[in-house]
Amino acid sequence: MAERIEQRLEDRIPELEQLERVGLFTRKEIRAVLRKASALEYKIQRRALRKEDFINYIQYEVNLLELIKKRRARIGYSFKKDEIEHSILHRVHSLFNRATGKWKDDVQLWLSHVAFCKQWNAKHQLSKVFSTMLAIHSDKPALWIMAAKWEMETRLSSESARHLFLRALRFHPECPKLYQEYFRMELMHAEKQRKEKKEFEQAKMDLGEFNYSEEILNGEMARIVYRDASQKIKGVEFQLAVLSIAKLFDFTQDLQKEILESLQTRYTDDPLTWDYMARRELELGSLQPTEHTTKQKKVSEMAQREERCCAVFDEAVRAVPTEDMWKCYITFCLERYKRKTNSEELKQKRLERTLSVFSKAHESSLLPEALYKPWLQLLLDSSLSEKAVEVAEAATRHFSQSVETWQMRLQVLIQLERDDVTQCFEDAIKHVKSKGTLPLWTLWVEWNETTNSKEDTEALYQRSLHATTPAESVTMKEMYLDWTYRNGGYKKVKRLFTSLCENRPFSLDFFRKMIQIEKEQESCKMLHLREYYERALREFGSTNTDLWLDYIKEELSHPKGKPENCGSIHWRAMKMLQGDLVEDFVSKYTLLQTGHL
Repeated sequence: MAERIEQRLEDRIPELEQLERVGLFTRKEIRAVLRKASALEYKIQRRALRKEDFINYIQYEVNLLELIKKRRARIGYSFKKDEIEHSILHRVHSLFNRATGKWKDDVQLWLSHVAFCKQWNAKHQLSKVFSTMLAIHSDKPALWIMAAKWEMETRLSSESARHLFLRALRFHPECPKLYQEYFRMELMHAEKQRKEKKEFEQAKMDLGEFNYSEEILNGEMARIVYRDASQKIKGVEFQLAVLSIAKLFDFTQDLQKEILESLQTRYTDDPLTWDYMARRELELGSLQPTEHTTKQKKVSEMAQREERCCAVFDEAVRAVPTEDMWKCYITFCLERYKRKTNSEELKQKRLERTLSVFSKAHESSLLPEALYKPWLQLLLDSSLSEKAVEVAEAATRHFSQSVETWQMRLQVLIQLERDDVTQCFEDAIKHVKSKGTLPLWTLWVEWNETTNSKEDTEALYQRSLHATTPAESVTMKEMYLDWTYRNGGYKKVKRLFTSLCENRPFSLDFFRKMIQIEKEQESCKMLHLREYYERALREFGSTNTDLWLDYIKEELSHPKGKPENCGSIHWRAMKMLQGDLVEDFVSKYTLLQTGHL
């Protein structure tokens, strides 16, 4: 092993001598590079190889290349690159090859090699990397797409890109993303050929042996890809994706028409088809020339376009009366309403239309639960408070077991300062199952704190502890403790803490809150702090290192603390902590002893 390492270090000598001779590195720096290289070489020649050692070696070599690049720029020396950089690049590729050969499944390692090749313009090497990587990771479509894009965009080889896509489709015959990118590639190839032909014609050059097929120039290859894909991939999302790609190219009108016809024929009942057809009315209108038009005319044209969109949507909800269809319609209306405009008339028209669509969807019992919230917000913003209350009540009738819907109704009532808030809270708790009611209880006690007496709030807190699940009661205990301290003072909160400690479970924040309260007192007693820490450690001592360290710090820093207890606390921590936490605790304790924590 030593002989092999010595040989590899000797192989470095010519490049290091060149670095010193041309003034890029000093002799001292050369020695440092040799020492570091020797240490790194020994690590990657061991019997038990570690991935981290290869990564560190590669990173060191990359940093060395970057440093040489900066030194060259500083002194303006650009010669001897073959003798210096070329050998380092060769070594990095060799390291990557060994690492990817050993850890073949690590995709990130392969991608790092790809990125390195791209950075240093190693095209020949990158081609080999892609070839080997795809042979091993043929099950990952994203890697095929990456390789094909590189062939198309960097090497300008549409033939190689096409070959890669066809190979990829043998492994993934039903992958939508692969077909989309293959479709895009064929259109890019057609566009490239069209540009070449145009430049030749403008220069009045004889095309001679260059034969530009009209079919390819018109995107016929992309059409073949689309037709093949349509037979294998079902779903409107794919059709819309290829249509959006086709629209990026100005010679695909016939292809777009074919895709659109397929969309309308095969996916008539899909909400996304109707959504696209409706929104298309906006684009069709925007294609008209808008020069020399007044602001009023522009507003009028926009209003007409939106009306045409809504006419399509109205037809859609009659043809496909589903929640998803209404959701598409409402989303469109909200998007238009939120668009900025200086025309108050257009803004008012958008508002009225949006509220009308919300009402129609609600009346047909097809308004999704998630859309009641934006409807209520719109009503409140428009000062239609009575309608908001009515809608919120209807929502809770329709979704009577939904915590979010009750929460939404309660927030409306609280915001409008209605008298029936308490009754609504009672109804919510009655309808909703106990599990998951925490948001309702937290909202109730927060509202109660600001509107009712302390006695009522305390009774509500006590009730919440019994009504919520054990896991949810943890949060209520924290809130109860905090409220009691703010409204009842230290003695009351201490009694409450003792009382709450009788029933598990607890959170760490529950104990930390009590410790913080004790520290805020003028006569902060170490005896009480020890009690709180001990209680906390009984619950969380096996899983939390910071709690032990805070306890030790308290003994060291408190005027009534006993530093001699620290050894005992440390011993208990070592016994109680689980797994890797012991090592973590030892490290932090050492830092604490040396004054670095």
